[in-house]
Amino acid sequence: MSKVVERFIKYVKYDTRSDENSATIPTTPGQLELAKDLVKELEEIGMKDICLDKNGYIMATLPANIDKDIPIVGFIAHMDTSPEVSGANVNPKFVENYSGEDIILNEEQNVILSPKEFPELKNYIGKTLITTDGTTLLGADNKAGIAEIMTAMEFLIQNPQFKHGTIKVAFTVDEEVGKIAEYFDVEKFNADLAYTLDGESIGGLEYENFNAASIKITINGISYHTGKAKGRMINSISIASELMSMFPKEETPENTEGYDGFYHIGSISGRVEETKIQYFIRDFDSKNFERRKQFIIDLVQNVNKKYGEGTAVIEITEQYKNMKEKIEAVKYIVDIAIEAMKEVNVFPDVRPIRGGTDGGKLSHMGLPTPNIFSGGHNIHSKYEYIPTYAMEKAVEVILKIVELFAEI
Repeated sequence: MSKVVERFIKYVKYDTRSDENSATIPTTPGQLELAKDLVKELEEIGMKDICLDKNGYIMATLPANIDKDIPIVGFIAHMDTSPEVSGANVNPKFVENYSGEDIILNEEQNVILSPKEFPELKNYIGKTLITTDGTTLLGADNKAGIAEIMTAMEFLIQNPQFKHGTIKVAFTVDEEVGKIAEYFDVEKFNADLAYTLDGESIGGLEYENFNAASIKITINGISYHTGKAKGRMINSISIASELMSMFPKEETPENTEGYDGFYHIGSISGRVEETKIQYFIRDFDSKNFERRKQFIIDLVQNVNKKYGEGTAVIEITEQYKNMKEKIEAVKYIVDIAIEAMKEVNVFPDVRPIRGGTDGGKLSHMGLPTPNIFSGGHNIHSKYEYIPTYAMEKAVEVILKIVELFAEI
């Protein structure tokens, strides 16, 4: 078992699901348990200036071994896993020399990982896969990234003939519930740029992500006895239904791809007197993003004109912005990642992230941070798997990026 795989198997045993309803930071104790052990491991391999802060964030430094003024490069991964699927008692299974056929993850529950539903499996015929046992997620998002960064740092420390500048490492908490920007100290990290190892399939490289906002709409109604309701009842559920029917039906997640934006209704709940609706809007283009927000504001205003002021109340929360506008000015950092992949025989697959990433928030905080693959597939699900080959290649990419920066 290679070092990176060995580490990964160790890390997935920690239950580090984050919890958006928790008031603590980190939001779950399992993240702090892993953090404490990662600190010990960083000390053991010889990293310097190791810090675990009160919020669970880890930062460490590998000092330069060359006398040359080059950019300080950071590598970042998050410790938490998605709360959508259990991350407790993860029992990884190895599938060696994958045949290209169905993989029975759990016979008792009839959970099957099949190339019919997941055709990307065919890309790994002959490779070793690590899968779930069909009852939990695996945790490649993002414990594979931690294992890859840790393994690359250990290699650099053990091979001082490999020349490099100053390297910064950070392992963060609560990424899956969108809280990294609240507590990540960019000034303390003190890097000129960084890469998150938080992408999916091998070769993935991303420097564009959605602009995103959450929109909560509260519809206020008046309840009245149904037998005497004429002219008196205002049914908030009916008004909510009317409002939702005004959204473009083709602009939803299930009908869009690539650079398409969308409106997504995430939840609705209510009674006659009050109905609450939550929408999420996403768009790569900032002007279209603003247009989408205004579209919903106009719908709410029209409801109030029709049914009375205060019938509909809107609350807009900005979630994250497209990192592209910040990275374009230092596009060479993307070019270096592309060149690094090519030099280790990985085909760069550059595409936009139809979602958010730590890099998006960090880029807008002053730390340009593209996202690189860590190798996992079907994240946030019991069908999650990762090829060992992809993790090993991710380590090679990190090392090549470090080498290319040393040659600047």
